[in-house]
Amino acid sequence: MVRETNLNISNLIAPIFVRHGTKVVEPIGAMPGVHRYSIDQLPDYLGRLVEVGLPAVLFFGVPLSKDEMGTEAYSSTGIVPQAIREAKKRFSSLIVAADVCLCEYTSHGHCGVIERGKVDNDRTLPLLAKAALEYAKAGADVVAPSAMMDGQVRSIRNLLDDSGFQDTLVMGYSAKYASCFYGPFREAAGSAPSFGDRRGYQMDTANSREAMREIETDIREGADMIMVKPALAYLDVMAKSRSRFDLPLAAYNVSGEYSMIKAAGANGWIDEKRAVMEVLTSIKRAGADIIITYFAEEAGTWLGER
Repeated sequence: MVRETNLNISNLIAPIFVRHGTKVVEPIGAMPGVHRYSIDQLPDYLGRLVEVGLPAVLFFGVPLSKDEMGTEAYSSTGIVPQAIREAKKRFSSLIVAADVCLCEYTSHGHCGVIERGKVDNDRTLPLLAKAALEYAKAGADVVAPSAMMDGQVRSIRNLLDDSGFQDTLVMGYSAKYASCFYGPFREAAGSAPSFGDRRGYQMDTANSREAMREIETDIREGADMIMVKPALAYLDVMAKSRSRFDLPLAAYNVSGEYSMIKAAGANGWIDEKRAVMEVLTSIKRAGADIIITYFAEEAGTWLGER
């Protein structure tokens, strides 16, 4: 009766890795329990999520081939548009979001076009917008730019509006930190940079005031939802964001946070179920309306058992 924070299935989004091929359910070594799915295997997994009661998914693509410009990211026949079309055909009520970035698709692993050894912010913007438009055309309800290029939300919002997709929502990865907790994801998506790192365009882990400026910028550019990523090491940033901004606030409970709990649980060092529910509740308590988590299916099942 007096519980102050209530975690609900409706708060959760399940991230999903999709890849080319047939009959593929490929385990990811660094993320026990998480797999890459080929399109023909996707309906079974989506069906489980829907049965549990999860309202939404977020697609990440693993391309068949990569190039300097990340061409498959904005191809109408790319793996993510295929996944979106399949999801919407099979489960029309499912909210489908798509990550918008080039890192999974570029041969160098960076989130934008490389010019003279550095990421060229302005050359990258139209490619991100083009990718977002292809995902919207395929049926995505939400596009989620994660490249941390200055102006990415404005470029995407303008192209969507000009192309008749005014109702497609933009969820900005507004405060995305240059974190070590992304390691397992980079194995899952094959997106580790081949040189350098991403600290030139992702945020300094020591800064919180900068996060407020980044979020304000995304809001001015037309974001419908904002995000803090990662979640656990940045609960203070999340709480500050919640007290300052009225937009729906998402938090990404990232791969490294997932894998740490999985490893500790497998070794019997912690009670995995209790740890997961405590962590997700802490993210909700800090102010998140939406939690993107690899624990979505398990947590949804546990919440349904209450």
